[in-house]
Amino acid sequence: MAQMIKTKVTEMLGCKYPIISGTMARISNPEFVAASSNAGACAVLASANYKSPDDLRDAIRKTQSLTNQPFAVNINLFPALMPQEKLEDYVDATLAEGVKIIETSGHKAPENLVPKFKNSGAIWIHKCAGVRYAKKGASLGADIVTVVGYENGGATGTLDIGTMVMIPSVVDALDVPVIAGGGITDGRGVAAALVLGAEGVIMGTRMMATKECPIHDNLKQAFIKAAETDTVLALRSVGNTHRIWNNKAAQHVLELEAQKSPLFMLIQAASGDKAQEMYRNGDIDLGVVACGQGVGLINDIPTVKELLDRIMVEAEENISRLHGRFE
Repeated sequence: MAQMIKTKVTEMLGCKYPIISGTMARISNPEFVAASSNAGACAVLASANYKSPDDLRDAIRKTQSLTNQPFAVNINLFPALMPQEKLEDYVDATLAEGVKIIETSGHKAPENLVPKFKNSGAIWIHKCAGVRYAKKGASLGADIVTVVGYENGGATGTLDIGTMVMIPSVVDALDVPVIAGGGITDGRGVAAALVLGAEGVIMGTRMMATKECPIHDNLKQAFIKAAETDTVLALRSVGNTHRIWNNKAAQHVLELEAQKSPLFMLIQAASGDKAQEMYRNGDIDLGVVACGQGVGLINDIPTVKELLDRIMVEAEENISRLHGRFE
């Protein structure tokens, strides 16, 4: 039984475990968010999944009906995923429904939105991929900064700094708590992140291989068989580097990049609509799916609760084992 590691992140967010269930497009829906928060994480509802602020309101209410535990809403700042003129409307909808934790992610910290976060009393988490961006977010008033290293699935930034170096670099540069991600898949990763100074971890890829995750079992089984070498970096040529699972759809995107194809062709090839269809029908080569190098450490498909409980027991055992060596 986990002994309840307490950190500044668990205290600030009110979650049982110092684990954030990362935002995943077309996956982080009310049911999955609720399952993750009920299991002890602080899960994040993806606002980019919803075509209007009213749709987001409905999703928040659905999530609230399924859990009384803390959860966040992600406001995606990437222009390709969220119309910039609607950002304030999505924030207003989130705050109006009583959500008190907002995560932002994207190229730039949302300076214009900070007053809304602060005036509502919400906790603002800014997610980024480098010390410079982390310092900017903290300077604007972020209460917590999430930083992800090179191993991360999805957006990796352009710096190519591994998680082992990224975490202490950001921790040393900031006065606010840091949540760390990028390849963290089990209790050993959690223990390492905490030792490096993080107050919590964020996991995406590992959460996909759980019973409650709303993707086809074919993909979950493929993740079990995958090695740590089965990801590639795509979309670097257009300044939007993403780490994705190396399937046929990923290879097609890389071929288009090598041919210097027009941007619209790249966007079409990497379309989330194809991923959504893949999640539904199980054709594992159909769409591009964000996937971190930690996929090579996945070897089963537990419930979210089983996974999180196991991870925290393992984290505590590893910390205790190391402590015992110095006694």
